[in-house]
Amino acid sequence: MACHTSRVSVTILEREMYTEAAAARLLRVAPSTLHWWLEGRPPRYRPVIRVEPTGSRNVTWAEFVEAGLLRSYRRELDVPLKELRDFIDRLRDEFQVPYPLADRRPYVGPGRRLLIDLQDRSHLDPEFCLVAIANGQIVLTAPGEEFYERVDWSGDEPAAWRPHEDPVSPIRINPLVRFGMPAIGGISTEAIAGELDGGASLEEVAGDFGLDIDAVRWAQSYELSQARSRMSPRAAQVRIYVDADILGLEKILAGLQPWLGFSGSPAGSLLARRPRRQR
Repeated sequence: MACHTSRVSVTILEREMYTEAAAARLLRVAPSTLHWWLEGRPPRYRPVIRVEPTGSRNVTWAEFVEAGLLRSYRRELDVPLKELRDFIDRLRDEFQVPYPLADRRPYVGPGRRLLIDLQDRSHLDPEFCLVAIANGQIVLTAPGEEFYERVDWSGDEPAAWRPHEDPVSPIRINPLVRFGMPAIGGISTEAIAGELDGGASLEEVAGDFGLDIDAVRWAQSYELSQARSRMSPRAAQVRIYVDADILGLEKILAGLQPWLGFSGSPAGSLLARRPRRQR
């Protein structure tokens, strides 16, 4: 598929900003998920964000912004990635840019009508669409609007991205400020939180950095939300595999504890059956 980049400023969009691990932390997605979006799982799955795998573990500004949309899209709708790949491929071809989701044009004006057409041609399920028709007007769906409002646009390019979940937060990630780390008033939120953790008062920190107290509070709020997200435990799935020769153990265990079972059995899904090894 042809993809011409002459219309795109490569100075910012293609600047490598983060390692995969750092980008995943800022986006609040699993590093393995972000890597799959960027590189795919050759040879079976193509990348979603990149045209082809590059082998790079670094993330450009445009890739980071597109991952921000996928984060909203997948979190809200859990859309199948194959459908998204087909849709993004059509967007690339239509707008002739390598990162169409990091371009403002699809989300406004005539771009929305084009999105309707591309969604239909990509056979996206209606609940997975970025735009929809409501009362005769083309509007952004919830994931599309959530992403669009997170971005500060400079023309058609993303100039900054809001990492804070609070929609009125002034915290921004700007590739030209503090090496792309979350900041407010040109000061990184991490530096502000570090001063507060060291025992400084809100007033002292505000004075030291030349900020107002509200800005310091926003920085503190964002860093606390990041810390909570890192500490939140994830549910673990436990699987125990047993050979076919001792499959009867499932019945014994299920009799003792009804919640035990093997995959596909009425008793549950803790135990999974492994085929008998051929001798």
